[in-house]
Amino acid sequence: MAIHDFTSQRLYVEGALAEGVDIACSADQSNYLRNVLRLEAGSRLLVFNGRDGEWQASLQLKGKRDALLVIGARSRPQTSGPDIDYLFAPLKRSRLDYMVQKATEMGVARLRPVITERTIAERVNLDRMRANVIEAAEQCGVLRVPDVLPPEKFMGVFSKWGSDRAIVFCDEDAIEHDPIRALVAVPRGAPLAVLIGPEGGFSDAERAAIKATGAAHVIGLGPRIMRADTAAVAALALVNAVLGDWSA
Repeated sequence: MAIHDFTSQRLYVEGALAEGVDIACSADQSNYLRNVLRLEAGSRLLVFNGRDGEWQASLQLKGKRDALLVIGARSRPQTSGPDIDYLFAPLKRSRLDYMVQKATEMGVARLRPVITERTIAERVNLDRMRANVIEAAEQCGVLRVPDVLPPEKFMGVFSKWGSDRAIVFCDEDAIEHDPIRALVAVPRGAPLAVLIGPEGGFSDAERAAIKATGAAHVIGLGPRIMRADTAAVAALALVNAVLGDWSA
């Protein structure tokens, strides 16, 4: 998604956006705008909420700490993007941060952590994930902000999986070595899930559960074994190129 204004600061807000609306900044946002960026009253920036597109805004300062955004004209309409669920085994802190940021940049609709038999980091800080989603969206001009879902047990997810959402299952043991050829067989424009496993790979029982859904499309990611955060970028790039909005 192209950014038409490369110079203005972008800020995510929770409230509804429309011309003439005033949005009160949170304490953290006020501190960031006033003391980190050192913006002055009347400074222009761009704001978005993941629902109403991107809008021009004027910064108003209140007292010594507070800030207010006065919403002006809309600069970009809201876009939707492909209906992609990204399912992944949680990683340790810094690598999970990276994965979440890159998945947001790649345009996924939802982030869904799943706890597998070989997942190392079972505790997931959802607030931290959400903060990384917002930061990535602010920096990269993304308008859609993916939902962050709470973690679920792997078998619980796939035992009730419906056939209406295809699963792109990244597996180092894939029989088809050409990922493009494998992805071409996936229905284009249909709801989609991309699944990346833990560092130790899926167990035999988990592989069987995925295939038992009847919705799995197995792809390989080449002759080298990748770390899970690297595999996420590779897989989502392939999916966007073949099935997503890169080729639209």
